[in-house]
Amino acid sequence: MPETARAPVARRRGTFRALSSRPFRRYFAGQVASASGTFLQQTAIGWLVLQLTHSPSTLGLVLAVGGIPSLLFGPWGGALADRIDLRRLLLATQALYAVCAGLLWVLAASGHASVPAIVAINVVSGVVSIADSPARQAFVSALVPPDDLASAVSLNGVVVNGARVIGPALAGALIVTVGTTPCFAVNAVSYLAVIVALLFVRPIATARRPAGGSGVRAALTYARGREQLWVPLAMMALVGLLAFNFAVILPVLADRTLHGGGGTYSLLSTMLSIGSVAGSLAVGLVRHPRRRYLVAAATAFGVGLASTAVAPGTLAACVTLLVTGVAAFCFVTLCSTTLQLHSSPAFRGRVMALWVFVYLGTTPIGSALTGWIVSAGGPRAALWVGAGACLVAALIAARVRTPPHPDDAYTDLAR
Repeated sequence: MPETARAPVARRRGTFRALSSRPFRRYFAGQVASASGTFLQQTAIGWLVLQLTHSPSTLGLVLAVGGIPSLLFGPWGGALADRIDLRRLLLATQALYAVCAGLLWVLAASGHASVPAIVAINVVSGVVSIADSPARQAFVSALVPPDDLASAVSLNGVVVNGARVIGPALAGALIVTVGTTPCFAVNAVSYLAVIVALLFVRPIATARRPAGGSGVRAALTYARGREQLWVPLAMMALVGLLAFNFAVILPVLADRTLHGGGGTYSLLSTMLSIGSVAGSLAVGLVRHPRRRYLVAAATAFGVGLASTAVAPGTLAACVTLLVTGVAAFCFVTLCSTTLQLHSSPAFRGRVMALWVFVYLGTTPIGSALTGWIVSAGGPRAALWVGAGACLVAALIAARVRTPPHPDDAYTDLAR
């Protein structure tokens, strides 16, 4: 039987109100452990590959191959998420992730870890993520009432962005003291936390089976007819392609523009991460995302990037990146919440697969474009291009006046 969330007498308020739902609390606790383990392993893989090859280009290739399956087949993962019980699907994907991490642990411990083996494991993990990413996005909406969805999505963002700081820091401590191998063991064990949580979670809502077609084409048709879906998807496609390329921009900004070293790069990345956590928490205060909030967040993101482009020194860049991180992840969380609130349960998995595709699937193309811009005009030019993309996205959203679809239960939230 579906588990019910605690029904309050008064409407809950605040960023953490989603935690009043018992199913979400359990799932959230598992995600805290698992997300940190994931970023811990990514850091350890980078160090291990560099030790094995002493080649930054090989390291870049190894890290990139994991995203190729999602780039090629990501939207089809949503069709699977819409046809299979989400909890069971997530139990399967988390178990497969644990097996991949365990295999990497065994290979590293036995001295048989090689670049081809690491590439193969990364590709398998990438294939698993095709179904896992949209399923996780859609599953959150089944764990809380609609009024608490923004809080749930923001808390998930806090987990991921916090893990981007905690995971690499823990990896650094382990690598220095005991080496890379224990990092893979820790990640493998961390998936047990999610699996145990999922075993005890019972959604408060059950998704309907697909209606009107079960493929990607049906999802595209569905999203195209609803402005509350295609507008945030279009915004994220543009912004994700040209503005979310900090991994390419920040190292060059720290080294060549600010004339710093690894410490400067680490400081800039940390300030951006702190801002992202704050931005994710801020969206939790919003009960229902409105179009004007998306416009404001995209505009603020563009202003933050432009401010970073003209920052005269490291201290100023730290301040502007902190603000940029807040605005960027307010924008991301608002987009995700909007899509989940305005999509039917029968299509939610496919809609969120489209979201993952435009958010993460554009990264390889965007990174290549940004790399060319950085090479031609420097990191400040790339920041200006990203700022322009954000402002164009905000302008598009502000000027769209297509009537919302009559089937949308939240048409009163359009503006």
